[in-house]
Amino acid sequence: MKKIFPVILVLFFLGFGVVAYIYYPRLNLITGFAAKNMCSCVYEAGRTAQSVVSQDNDFSPVNLAEYEINPEARSASSRVFGLKKRTAMYNPGLGCVLLPEDAGRDDLPEAKPRRQQPFSSLAYPYGNAEPVDTVFPEVNYQQLELALENAFFGENKTRAVVVLYKDRLLAEKYAPGFDEGTKFLGWSMTKSITSAVLGVLARQGRISLSDDVLFPEWAADERAKITLNHLLHMSSGLKWEEDYTKISDVTKMLFLADDMSEVQLHKELLGQPGSIWNYSSGTTNLLSAYIRNQFNSHQEYFDFWYAQLIDKIGMYSMTLETDMAGHYVGSSYSWANARDWAKFGLLYLNNGNWNAEQILSQEWIDYTTRPVAGSDGLYGGHFWLNAGKIYPDVPKDLFSANGFQGQHVFIIPSRDLVVVRFGLAEHPEFDLNVFLKQILEAVE
Repeated sequence: MKKIFPVILVLFFLGFGVVAYIYYPRLNLITGFAAKNMCSCVYEAGRTAQSVVSQDNDFSPVNLAEYEINPEARSASSRVFGLKKRTAMYNPGLGCVLLPEDAGRDDLPEAKPRRQQPFSSLAYPYGNAEPVDTVFPEVNYQQLELALENAFFGENKTRAVVVLYKDRLLAEKYAPGFDEGTKFLGWSMTKSITSAVLGVLARQGRISLSDDVLFPEWAADERAKITLNHLLHMSSGLKWEEDYTKISDVTKMLFLADDMSEVQLHKELLGQPGSIWNYSSGTTNLLSAYIRNQFNSHQEYFDFWYAQLIDKIGMYSMTLETDMAGHYVGSSYSWANARDWAKFGLLYLNNGNWNAEQILSQEWIDYTTRPVAGSDGLYGGHFWLNAGKIYPDVPKDLFSANGFQGQHVFIIPSRDLVVVRFGLAEHPEFDLNVFLKQILEAVE
């Protein structure tokens, strides 16, 4: 036994060394993701830490993380192998933000968005009252209920489904532990929120899709030719790597950068603007900085997103999170309950009109849903499209806001439908074509 013990000890340290060698370069990213997601789920969404560990953060290599929750400081910290501690801190009104080393609460953005949230006695979705109980003769309710049950079956990992039809709540279902008040992270659905804010600015005549020389840093080189249209179409030609499985531009931006708009801003051109379609979260955070530049103060920037869009359509549960520089992380970090996300889809279903008020122009909706060259019919103005029939059994006019791990707001104009789905499994693991087809078959 005495001879075996040293061998076991050597093997243990060799194994630890191999694991450390593989993961050490990524520890900043692993602990950054773990701490940020834990902080937001606990303090923004009101979840328990244990539910986050066992569900949201239970995937490799994030499941290597260990946590410290500090309710008094409203922070969450994470380590892996006792190394690379990262801390995220909750800033009321602005959500959670990853702190740089040696930073604290005094370093967080001070301004807060001023919310206007008057109570409306109108029934949901246009107001705060209970939804109207409507029976549509063309709807097979038994079949619809089965479609929703199938979405939650087995390993589908669905958490919420909301279906709006003809401006009414047709159906909704939640997994145990979640309900109509639970906030969900939209991930890249936030990109579509950013696009909508730009649409509001365009309708107000403050910006134009043809605007160029968007940033002073670009004025003296070929990047001056990049237009707002190019950024919205993800066709700027700027270098960018969107790979979440390794150290890449997007992971460094989300988990290492204090000012996330700076990362894409300083990238070089790989091709002429308009010639390359390349999905880039950095581009959307650059757009967030562009929006900031349209205002004289940070307070005006903070308020505009809510006053002119989010609160105007009653998405009162929504919180946009910022980076350390105080820019909304327009690529990834927005929280709202499923019913409020459905309101966002309804705004687009009704061509930018919200209860008789035109918030986005018809031209902006048309622009949003027009396929970008080089995207194979998959992408428009910061929305995903079915023009290329990625969902073969679903109408081609479907367009959607999509997010990591299977977050979706689907808009189907030809069928007068908005379908919202939140979960932890994405297509094709969770078959969206079958999911949508079954709902559509129930609403003939």
